[in-house]
Amino acid sequence: MSDHPCHSAEKSGLNRASGQIEGIKKMIDEGRYCPDILTQLRAVRSSLKSIEANILERHLGHCVSDAINSENKKDIYKKIEEIKDIFKRYDD
Repeated sequence: MSDHPCHSAEKSGLNRASGQIEGIKKMIDEGRYCPDILTQLRAVRSSLKSIEANILERHLGHCVSDAINSENKKDIYKKIEEIKDIFKRYDD
C-alpha cells in the first residue's frame, strides 16, 4: 500500500478561510450588521466544504482505490467502514 496523498494544495484555501475568520472576528468587534457577518460565515463554510470535498475525492481516488487494488478483503472492508463513518459525521 502506498503513502497518503499530498494535501498541500489545500493549504492556500485553508489560509484564505483563516483570513476570512479573522475578518469575521474583526466585524464582530466592530459591531457590524448581522446579515453581513452571516454572509461571511457562509463564505467560510462554503470554502471549507470545497476543501473537504477535494480531500475526500483524493482519499477515494488514492487510499480507497489502493485498498481495492490490493485485493485484500480486510483492507477493502476497512476503507468502506471509514467512508461510512465519514458520512455519518456529516450533518448537512
